[in-house]
Amino acid sequence: MLTKLKKNGFWYISLLVVLYLIGWSLTVMTDRINYRWYWQRLIPHVVFTGNIDQYSSEFGVAYVEKTNDHQSRITLKYDSGNSEIFTVETESLLIKDGQQVSDIDKLGYRSVTQPGLLMRGLWLTLQLSVIASFLGLVIGLFTGLGRISNNPLILGLSTIYVELIRNTPLLVQLYIIYFFVGTILELSRFTAGFIALAVFAGAYVAEIIRAGVQSIHPGQMEAARSLGMNYFQAMAYIILPQALRRTLPPLAGQFISLIKDSSLVSIIAITDLTRAAREIIQATFQTFEVWFAVAGMYFLLTFGLSMCVRYIERRFAVSD
Repeated sequence: MLTKLKKNGFWYISLLVVLYLIGWSLTVMTDRINYRWYWQRLIPHVVFTGNIDQYSSEFGVAYVEKTNDHQSRITLKYDSGNSEIFTVETESLLIKDGQQVSDIDKLGYRSVTQPGLLMRGLWLTLQLSVIASFLGLVIGLFTGLGRISNNPLILGLSTIYVELIRNTPLLVQLYIIYFFVGTILELSRFTAGFIALAVFAGAYVAEIIRAGVQSIHPGQMEAARSLGMNYFQAMAYIILPQALRRTLPPLAGQFISLIKDSSLVSIIAITDLTRAAREIIQATFQTFEVWFAVAGMYFLLTFGLSMCVRYIERRFAVSD
């Protein structure tokens, strides 16, 4: 390590200088537009800590029970026969045991620490990306094998799917799946969102799988068949494992792109990371801070995936 630093010391110093100049340039640009940064205002949108007011939902009777030194449990028995239980801070109690309450009465408040809107959007983006990536891999695997099939029906359908999806925008596909297919099948926004992403990714994965399989020498298949394996066994045990090693980097690149493409689901009112950012900006007008924070969160997702793929590649290299 020391030898490497001595040998390339000049270039490491040059890198630090370039990074410093970039940071300095950003500072100068923000000074020119006279923008003041309020990063601390983002904290509640990442982790919210505060008090949430609790209200009665209907007309009924409240029964108050002190659970500990700081909290009390309120059991509401409504005139309709329904019941509801709240936990509030004892110091915030605004009602007494046995008191009649209406549907607008405030009971007290509850102190909470919970994920903010940005964290909830990040979690939803992660869910969408994971589900869509898995389904896209399954779709792409079967479609990629169909692209090298000798059966005209399978080959034709696989080719039509790949060319149709790869040559139309994801935004258009999302609209069609949500407003047309989703209306017919009564799909939720979340379901329509990950289906659209999976279908889109599947077409690109199919071409990656096809190229990976075709890069394996035909003699591998002939050798497997000569050992008594059928076509599917040869694919599963001989061809696909080798193709996977070769296709891992482009597959990782495709799934990284999918994470970023998932931001488009915000147009169908899914509160992912991008939509969460827009809602915060509309409420606070903190445009720059929010978008920089969102960019950093997307970076953490994609960079984490890149590190996982590099680790897998190293493990493959060791096992060779």
